[in-house]
Parts: sequence; structure tokens; C-alpha cells
Amino acid sequence: MTFSQSLVRDLALQAGFTLGGIAAVPDAGSLESREERERFEAWLAAGSAGDMDYLKRTNEEGDLLRTSVRTAFPWARSVVVCMANYNAAQPRSIDPAPPDAAWIARYAWSGSQNVPGENSPQRPSDYHKVLLKRLKQVEADLRTHCGEFESRCYVDTGPLVERVYARYAGLGWTGKNTCLLNQQLGSWLFLGVILTSLELPSDELAIPAADRCGSCTRCIDACPTQALTPNRMDASRCIAYLTIEKRGVIPDVDAGPGLTSDLREGIGRNVFGCDICQDVCPWNRKAPIASDAELAPRAQLVNPALDWLAAMDADDFGEWFFGSPVKRARFDGFRRNIAIAMGNSGLDRFVPTLREWARADDPGLADSAAWALQKLEAIGAGSTAAEIRTAS
Repeated sequence: MTFSQSLVRDLALQAGFTLGGIAAVPDAGSLESREERERFEAWLAAGSAGDMDYLKRTNEEGDLLRTSVRTAFPWARSVVVCMANYNAAQPRSIDPAPPDAAWIARYAWSGSQNVPGENSPQRPSDYHKVLLKRLKQVEADLRTHCGEFESRCYVDTGPLVERVYARYAGLGWTGKNTCLLNQQLGSWLFLGVILTSLELPSDELAIPAADRCGSCTRCIDACPTQALTPNRMDASRCIAYLTIEKRGVIPDVDAGPGLTSDLREGIGRNVFGCDICQDVCPWNRKAPIASDAELAPRAQLVNPALDWLAAMDADDFGEWFFGSPVKRARFDGFRRNIAIAMGNSGLDRFVPTLREWARADDPGLADSAAWALQKLEAIGAGSTAAEIRTAS
């Protein structure tokens, strides 16, 4: 059977994905490859990758692996891109919430739905593992239809930018918030890829989706840490990076000649990741709700109380988040983020916990707790305005 867009779409749906497509891998000297390489190199040179040194890996010749798939895999001729919808019928991070509520990014809420009739708690699921299993099924089915070929499956772990190949596959466009946007599905989408040595026939090349962001700048305007400029994200300022990838102390950043900006203010109540730039996106207003049993939201993680999260010890953290993306923040990093959210809450009832954490051995936790203490103690003793409003 011919390696085709329709075949991959069918196999992706059968494996549990929402949509699938194929992108041809551009030649290393092509215009597409040159533009992507120059864009990525400039992004790295500007320091926008923060401490994510894995993005700077090179081959033996010194070429950045992520500038071209063929740099890492000379045999690669096509990329199968599969998408899974993870949108949930739950509040957005920008919706009204109690002042003591934290926010965990929507993609990290997931758990496997309980078997009907069972009383066991919903267990966390990691989209990396869920999608990889499905990709392996698509890969095996492709071999049945197309014969043997060389391949690799990746979910956020390969030396390539998945959304670029999703765009080449005609599955959407890159929005101004740098997320992949699909006109029907919005941007609440997980991406998984299969690199293959299969040649995509020229008559199967996808038509690129039109960029439909237009003059809209809502994502850029809404970003609390000014991490976004049109179609470019400075990871070193991004709340998702700061609360997940960044270890230790959250640094101040340059805010102009002789000025610095405290990123902890902008982090707000986010304790793992951030959804703001997607929450405000008009294309997500009518995004369909997913019905994926392996990626169902755990209700306890939607607007979770800071008190509950702060009371977790290392064992509790492991019990709730082992097998979940949240584990990537690590226990001390997660508590550091909670301390920042406490400081931003305006609630002085968190002062005793923050005083204890300010004496912690972990520098990141101690620094953020001391910062939060200073912020709350500046409010003064007694009930804050937020608490008064809540009680009335």
C-alpha cells in the first residue's frame, strides 16, 4: 500500500489519536532548512533557551542537532505527526478562582479513568508514555502496509521541533504564542512523531495551513512575564520554563537600561506550567472537549488549594505525581513554586509555613520563601482584603 496522508490519518485514528499527517524532511540545503536553522541559532544566541542545555547539543561536526532532522538522522525522509486532544471541560487559569488556589497546567492534570464499579483512586498518567505507546502501534501498522523501513518514535524527546513538522504536514500553523494552532481543534494538542526512511510521494505533500492569527496579539498582551513577541518565546522568561525546567533560585531579568524585573511577581499562582497564552486564544473558545480515557483530568488538580499542596511531604508528592509530568519539577522545585504562589496570594496565613521554608537547605526554596515572606509581611498583620472578601 502507498505511504499516504490518508493511510496515516486512518492509522492515527485507530491508535487513539485525534489526527495524523506526514511531512517530508527538507534537504539540508533547502530554503526551509536554512530558515529554520537561522531562526533556531538566533534564538539560542539570544539566550532564550535559558538553562536548557540539551537544546544546544551538536554532532561531531559541531552542527546543532535541532536545526535539521537530517543532522541527527541522515536516513530520515519523512516525519509522521500524530496529535491528541487534551482539552477538558474545566475552568481556565484566567477564570475567577479562590485566592488560595494554585494552578497546574492543563496538560499535567491527566489520569487514567477508573474502571466502572471500582473504588480505587484515579492514577496519574504521563502523556509521553500514553502517546509513545500509540506511536508504536502506528509504526507497526505502517510496517504491515508499507514493508520494512528505519524509524524512531519521539514524544517531546527527539532532536526536532515537532510543531515545525506538524506545520509541514498541514496540521496547523504556528501561532504568535509559538503553539501549534489548528482551525478546528485549537491548541490543546499533544504532538508525537515517527521519523521514517519512507519517501513521501510528491503528490502526497500537504498544503500548509494558512496563518490565521491575523492582527490578534492577545497571547502576547496577556503574558505576565513578557516572554512573548510575535512567533517567538523567550524561555528564560516563560512561566512554564521557570516552574518546571529552571532549578534553584528564580533570577531577576533585564527590564531596560539600569532596570530589572522580578519574574516571581509574574508567576502568580502557577505552581507547574502555565496556560495563560492558550486560555486567551480565540481559537480555543470552541475547541472540542476530549474524551480520552487515558488523558482524563483529575479533578483534585484543578485549582488545587495551596494549603493542600504545601502540606505534602516527599512521599505524598510521589504518591500524587509519580507517573505524572508534575514529577519533573521535583519536590523542592514544586515547593519553591508553591512559596512564590503563597507570596502572590496576599494571604498572611501562609506566613508560618514560609518562615519554616525560609530556613530550608534548598537555596531555591529558601530564597523564594524569604521573598514571599517579605511580600506578605509588607501587607501587615491581620486579615487581608482578599480574605475579607472571601469571608463576606
